[in-house]
Amino acid sequence: MTAQPEAFHDVTPDPPVRGYLHRSLTPTAAGLVLVHGAGSNAQAPLLVALGEKFSTAGITVLRCDLPYRQLRPYGPPRPGDATRDRQGIEHALTALRQIITGRLFVGGQSYGGRQASMLCAEKPGLVEGLLLLSYPLHPPGKPQQLRTQHLPKLSTPALFVQGTGDPFGSIEEIESALKLIPGKTEFIPVEAAGHDLNFKKGKTSAAGAQLVESILSRFKAFFGGPPSAS
Repeated sequence: MTAQPEAFHDVTPDPPVRGYLHRSLTPTAAGLVLVHGAGSNAQAPLLVALGEKFSTAGITVLRCDLPYRQLRPYGPPRPGDATRDRQGIEHALTALRQIITGRLFVGGQSYGGRQASMLCAEKPGLVEGLLLLSYPLHPPGKPQQLRTQHLPKLSTPALFVQGTGDPFGSIEEIESALKLIPGKTEFIPVEAAGHDLNFKKGKTSAAGAQLVESILSRFKAFFGGPPSAS
């Protein structure tokens, strides 16, 4: 069972936290912060679907607008936004920790996932695990511009989900990058999916719905069963 998501806004920190909270009616005490990709927001179809599905499993989910999106309703982040966006993710984790009593996780789609992984590389032990969706390993068509500098410092367990047709990183490139990570990792390749993982704006495909079910199952298995209180 799950309740309707509720608007969430914490203006105490700078940058503030803004998003939507999915409370479970049968909580396990675990929590997951989800952040969006460049050019998107907390209403991204994949994040909404994950929030709904994970909360049915007893996991409280907070999907957030990154600080750059709170300032500008449209467009991608600017080069100088990344540090503040990572601060925003940390503030969202702090806010969710006030609500839950158990283990805390963070995840993100594309740019959001990259910033979450960089934050965890900077601050080991901040969360129990990472969920990285469509990791932007390099700009499309520029495989030489790898975004892997922080990966050798990433000790947080990480579950990667990548489409086989994602121009931001092929399956082979992702598998190679995972070898740089000292922490425990697992990889879910998604056949015939691009960077959106079959989640188009305004609708969820049957393949997308099946993927969310699979991500929840693999998430629970990878992080040691139902992610409940320690």
